[in-house]
Amino acid sequence: MARYKLIIEYDGTPFCGWQRQADRMSVQQALEEAIARFSGEVVVTQAAGRTDAGVHALGQVAHFDLGKDWDPFRIREALNYHLRPHPVVVIACAAVGPEFEARFSAKARHYEYRILNRRAPAAIERNQVWHVAKPLDVDRMHIAAQLILGQHDFSTFRSAECQANSPIRTLDAFDVTGDGEVISVTASARSFLHHQVRSMVGSLKLVGEGKWSPADFRAALDAADRTRCGPMAPASGLYLTGVDY
Repeated sequence: MARYKLIIEYDGTPFCGWQRQADRMSVQQALEEAIARFSGEVVVTQAAGRTDAGVHALGQVAHFDLGKDWDPFRIREALNYHLRPHPVVVIACAAVGPEFEARFSAKARHYEYRILNRRAPAAIERNQVWHVAKPLDVDRMHIAAQLILGQHDFSTFRSAECQANSPIRTLDAFDVTGDGEVISVTASARSFLHHQVRSMVGSLKLVGEGKWSPADFRAALDAADRTRCGPMAPASGLYLTGVDY
């Protein structure tokens, strides 16, 4: 039995998310069907992060096992051939030991959220950003973001459907930067709660609009109450950018 690690890029727009569902195409299903086509084997892939419907990836990591040894270069090339026309690309493939697990071996996950902050909506990037017409104060948003670094109860920014055993997480980095019309919010942690990044970004938008102060943002966290969260940011602007091992 041989184990392989993939680094994957995908546009999440047409998918129901990473995880297989009975009635809609997922990234996992597209990948597993491509593996079966070139190898003749039915496999189950495991990913570092189960991205939701509409969420994108620049550096998703997954692993799978095959009964026969393959050249990783050939696996990458075969997968990219068989994944067409799905907007999914395997950037890299490597052979790894049986102890490697894409999800449980991960030491950090990195996300980026992209906001298009201008009056006119997006055309080409319509499904790749969150369009916010009202001007946002990037510096004010960054100041607020720094107030929730570290280990906290993130219940305020946790989906009601989250299946994690504990709401306690450690946010290692949370930064807001601007480059012309694009605002980038980056977040790093060993793991995140369901909808945590989108919930935090949605609340940061209120800070950027001047509806909340940075202190209000921190108070929402401290309340550990989902009803204190601002409107959640849409899936279209979120990217899983990388995973550390």
